[in-house]
Amino acid sequence: MKFVIAATLAASAAAFAPSKVAQTSTAIKAFEDELGAQPPLGFFDPLGLLNGDVDQERFDRLRYVEIKHGRISQLAFLGQITTRAGVYLPGDIDTAGTSFDSIPNGWAAVSAIPQAGLLQIIAFVGALELAVMKDVTGEGEFVGDFRNGYIDFGWDDFDEETKLQKRAIELNNGRAAMMGILGLMVHEEIVPLGYDPDLPIIGHLV
Repeated sequence: MKFVIAATLAASAAAFAPSKVAQTSTAIKAFEDELGAQPPLGFFDPLGLLNGDVDQERFDRLRYVEIKHGRISQLAFLGQITTRAGVYLPGDIDTAGTSFDSIPNGWAAVSAIPQAGLLQIIAFVGALELAVMKDVTGEGEFVGDFRNGYIDFGWDDFDEETKLQKRAIELNNGRAAMMGILGLMVHEEIVPLGYDPDLPIIGHLV
């Protein structure tokens, strides 16, 4: 676990490393105006994932992964702050009488959830990944558009400027949530440094 945290911290640090001056490739020129390349960082690719002769397909794949991870992280962060605030589903999680509110927060929940429950979660996520959370009908307007001609919530009534604004908001919220849930996961594992479980979320480092 310590190795995983160290690797995660290293990756996070790399994300904030200055971009290489020599990175004036065709990628910057081709994608510097893409959604998400905005002040104050502009086109920000410190790991060089778009270095060299990169086509639109490669960019779209990376954007798809970013959007998906951002959406998952938003749900994860919301789940963290909701359960830590004492809000749980009513009833029991299994027939043995394990109540939802008896499941601890954070990493401890993984070992507390019954095995059958974990398998159901994995199966549900797999079903979403393979059959639901994708552009099934081919009607998507942009990468990450999974409405599939069904869910709309008034999207088609927005003008193009509003659509771009809302997509940018989702990107920014997803990026913030990725850093947020990563911070919660890492701080929770810093037990040897003096984690105080009685304090909210992060605890007290002594």
